[in-house]
Amino acid sequence: MVKLSNALTGACGLYYAAAELTRLGYTTALTTRNAKGIDILASTCDGKRSVQIQVKTSNCNPRYKFILNKDAETLYAKDLFYIFVHLNGLSTTPYKPATKPDYYIVPSKIVANHVRTSHEEWLMKLGRNGQTHKDTPMRTFIDHNDEYREKWELLEQ
Repeated sequence: MVKLSNALTGACGLYYAAAELTRLGYTTALTTRNAKGIDILASTCDGKRSVQIQVKTSNCNPRYKFILNKDAETLYAKDLFYIFVHLNGLSTTPYKPATKPDYYIVPSKIVANHVRTSHEEWLMKLGRNGQTHKDTPMRTFIDHNDEYREKWELLEQ
C-alpha cells in the first residue's frame, strides 16, 4: 500500500468525493482552502437543492475511524454534511486502478453530537495505566455499524 502524506490523502478524498457527487448528478465546486468548514459546494442539476460538504479522509486508520478537531462539536447546519472517505489503500502498480473508496455520508448535527459525547466519555474513562486522560483538541468519528456507509440519499432530505 502506498503511504501518502496527510495533505495528499486529504486531496485524494476531496477529489474522490467530488467525482462521486458528480457521478450521482450533482454539480460541484471545490472551495478555496480558507473556506472554514466547507470543502465542496454541491447542487442538483436543476438547482433546487444545494448542500455544503466537509470532507475527511482516511487511508491508514481503521476503516471506521476518522480524525476531526474540536471545531466539529459546533460545526453544524441543516444543509451541511460530512463525507468521510476511506481510501482502502492505493494501487502500487502504475495504471492499475485502486480499490474503490468507501464513503460515509453523515449530517453535520450527527457528527457534532457524536464527537462531543464520545470525547466526554473518553475523558471520563481511565487510561491504560489507570491515569486520567488529558483533554486534547483531537476528536474522532466512528461509524461502528456502517449506518452511514453509501447513504447518499441523506443529501436529498
